[in-house]
Amino acid sequence: MQYLRLTTHDPSYNLAVEEALFSALNPDSEPCFMLWQNGPSVIVGCHQNAMEEVNAEEVRRRSLPVVRRSTGGGAVYHDLGNLNFSFLEYRPGVRKVDFRHYLEPIVRALGRCGVDARISGRNDLEAGGRKISGSAQRLAQGRVLHHGTLLVDADFEDMTMALHPDPEKYMSKGVASVRARVANISEFWKAGTTLEDLCGVLADEMGAVPADLPEAAHREALRLQAEKYGRWEWNIGASPKFTSSTARRFPWGRVQVCLQVEKGIVTACRIYGDFFAVEPTARLEALLTGCQARREAFDDALKGADLSQWFSGCQEDEMRAFLLAAL
Repeated sequence: MQYLRLTTHDPSYNLAVEEALFSALNPDSEPCFMLWQNGPSVIVGCHQNAMEEVNAEEVRRRSLPVVRRSTGGGAVYHDLGNLNFSFLEYRPGVRKVDFRHYLEPIVRALGRCGVDARISGRNDLEAGGRKISGSAQRLAQGRVLHHGTLLVDADFEDMTMALHPDPEKYMSKGVASVRARVANISEFWKAGTTLEDLCGVLADEMGAVPADLPEAAHREALRLQAEKYGRWEWNIGASPKFTSSTARRFPWGRVQVCLQVEKGIVTACRIYGDFFAVEPTARLEALLTGCQARREAFDDALKGADLSQWFSGCQEDEMRAFLLAAL
């Protein structure tokens, strides 16, 4: 396994590097473990309505970049107190997200630093009963990207101010409610440990050998940064006005279905949330767009559809009933 340590703190470039490496994966590719940090910024999941996830006034005041990543899950605040990790590898035949496969070695590395961490929920790590890490995954044609954040010495007050917390996740928007749920790894590790020490232990635990970013990947990342991750169209986009919106939190994530209906026809459909998907949700949105605004029409459109490919971990009957209830 190769080990890359990115030195730039630009979120649009770092996320572009991930995509460049991910797209280049093939049967001959060596697995890659990458560590990187972003300057203060908000990173939103690929299925989320960015404008609903940030405190727009705070983002403007601090000139915080808001960048959309290529994976699902929720919005997160990054600063130099976050250490981001990425696994990139070619694993043909993998069709379901598997967080434990990648989180277990992270747990072992943290243990070597004196942190008693454990996997919690669908994609988190906890220490002392509080969250210290969240992860997301992307699968495509045998290629796997698993990435996550490690809260090493994050500024929770800045985090709270930048994000617009989902009321289903937080009882209040105060700093106290966030601190009750999250913790910094530096609260638990052995005295004298540093972030760079943690980087070394993580790379060693993965058996990763230091390597340089290939020049081709760097050039592709610059292109992606210019054409995608650095552009408003990808990161925020123009959200259409919808005539109806239905949301629900499931054990595997929150889903919001927004519909625009004109003359009894669904003219636009957008699906937001912090869920994980194997297939692009645009395909499901396209299935429902153009349907008559009747449950029977939605039911016909969804026949034969494997909803678990769009909503990883869902129960098919429950998810189908929720989508039909959006009308």
